[in-house]
Amino acid sequence: MESTSMTASDEMLSVRAAELYYEDAKTQDEIGSLLGITRWKVGRLLGQARDHGIIRIEIVHPRARRLPLERELRERFGLADAIVVPNPSDASTLQLRVAEAAADYLQALRPVPKTLGVSWGRTLDDIAAALPEGWARGVDVVQINGGVSLNKRAGTAATTAVTIAQKGGGHATLLPSPAILERRETRLAIEADRTVAGVLERAASASAYLYSAGVASASSVLVDSGYLTPDDVAELVRKGAVGDVVGRYIDANGNIVDPGLNERTVGLGLTQLRAAQTSIAVIAGEAKHHVARAVASSSLCTVLVTDEATALALLEEGRQ
Repeated sequence: MESTSMTASDEMLSVRAAELYYEDAKTQDEIGSLLGITRWKVGRLLGQARDHGIIRIEIVHPRARRLPLERELRERFGLADAIVVPNPSDASTLQLRVAEAAADYLQALRPVPKTLGVSWGRTLDDIAAALPEGWARGVDVVQINGGVSLNKRAGTAATTAVTIAQKGGGHATLLPSPAILERRETRLAIEADRTVAGVLERAASASAYLYSAGVASASSVLVDSGYLTPDDVAELVRKGAVGDVVGRYIDANGNIVDPGLNERTVGLGLTQLRAAQTSIAVIAGEAKHHVARAVASSSLCTVLVTDEATALALLEEGRQ
């Protein structure tokens, strides 16, 4: 709304009306009586006070959202929805805040997904923990990419899917395979197995997907799980990788950077994600700005859940 100029007397009345309304919790009728003006004029003065910066309203609840940025993201990238949370003063809580926002969005999603396809990783693990018991009634969860750990550390892929399903009153269908295999022929043989093929078929027909994106660095969960070495990831970066989506490394345009590696990766493909009616990408943090931009700009998600700094970084590039 275009702001109008105020006279000096109106400015002082606006200040007084704002003090009475926001600090003394007076109603507009009470303010009108105290100042000798109509209730209608009180409302106009409060509106002018907001327009001229006399009043600054800040919502500080940890579950607050940045609605103007959400609107800009929807318009810029053609998203069905966007959820943007403020960056916390304590950066260590950023991922948890975004995971909570994703959990809030998921339990409010209508219609409730009959079958939810999920990836795995640290962010998905946090979302599973943030979801309340009874967030849905009877939702079935299917794992959309392989996640059997190749090292001695316990993997979280199965735990994540099972937790989301149990809290939603349904059951989980797991993909019993590593994420990346050594040979293409091995992947084809595994995917031809009746059990694995059935899981992949179920994953392809899910009514919604929930996933995050990984960084193209030695800190990647794919390195931590034993699938790749830091040198492998460095080579992918040399080829243009900005991160991975369901285990598939992409460049800034959302294209596969290593077709050979992609052929050895088990699970849902990027074409299937792009064709989905609802695909929720949960991506946060400065290290993921590049992959977040690639995901949003290449139709890999219909919904983006992120933080304020990431949203601003995505929007800033288009303003330059």
